[in-house]
Amino acid sequence: MSLPDAFHDIAKRVNNWGRWGADDEIGTLNLITDEVVRQAAATVRTGRRIPLALPLQQDGVQTGVIPGRVNPLHAMVQINQEIFGPGTVACSDDVVTMGLQAATHWDALPHVSHSGRLYNGRSADTVTPHGGAGFSGIGTVRHVVSRGVLLDVARARGTDRMDGGYAVTPEDLDAAEELAGTRVRAGDIVLVRTGQIQACLAGDRHGYAYPSPGLSIRTPEWFHARDVAAVANDTLTFEVFPPEVADLWLPVHALHLVEMGMPQGQNWNLEKLSTACGEAGRYAFLLTATPEPFTGATGSPVAPVAVL
Repeated sequence: MSLPDAFHDIAKRVNNWGRWGADDEIGTLNLITDEVVRQAAATVRTGRRIPLALPLQQDGVQTGVIPGRVNPLHAMVQINQEIFGPGTVACSDDVVTMGLQAATHWDALPHVSHSGRLYNGRSADTVTPHGGAGFSGIGTVRHVVSRGVLLDVARARGTDRMDGGYAVTPEDLDAAEELAGTRVRAGDIVLVRTGQIQACLAGDRHGYAYPSPGLSIRTPEWFHARDVAAVANDTLTFEVFPPEVADLWLPVHALHLVEMGMPQGQNWNLEKLSTACGEAGRYAFLLTATPEPFTGATGSPVAPVAVL
């Protein structure tokens, strides 16, 4: 079944193919210039650091619904082993097997495709079984440091957690921007809080996954108009789930990653950040969120930190 005309109409309006050259692989991250980072550093007032990542653990957010996306499996391969002989310094070592999008992560641009294409018009066939993403994989992203802006949609709408299945609209983003007291600007990384992560933190993995609030198909144009560099939120699916348009699955993924070339992140814990921003009365901060540089990967775990 082909994507509907309404999707393609939005795609044309937000398309960034060729904007940074035919060979560009990092999309909207180009908007994070040296000047943007310098201004981001100026937002630091107290030095308070707030981690935004979930723990990497076997009892993580994945339930098996997404094939192959396993929670971290941790094993010890050395325990106090004197590898250089008796009486020498002993070492302990470990290994992990996990889905790269299992917990707090960035989706790389080739994470999804549509109509046989990836960002910048590249063929979806550039993702292969052995090489992974031959174009625009997460390894091409060398650093992600910019001004972060928390759009606390839940707080702006007078609730602690949006209802499951609620589609976050541009009007919701406007309300959260007004609450934040700052206008989202070019090169910003926007964090959208719905409060849905509370279900995960309470141990309800299935309730966390479904039904879930998330971004509406109408929001990519909002981010495009403001030249946002990347967007992350506190849900498993990122966009509203089940979808707001019947049988139109992951349209926001396709618009962000394929059309705009804008990375997006899921499973970010924004609860402590929400409290801190509310107490401080400011919602902009320095954000460090560089992914692990896995060559050819379509996503990567990340341990973001907001510095107020």
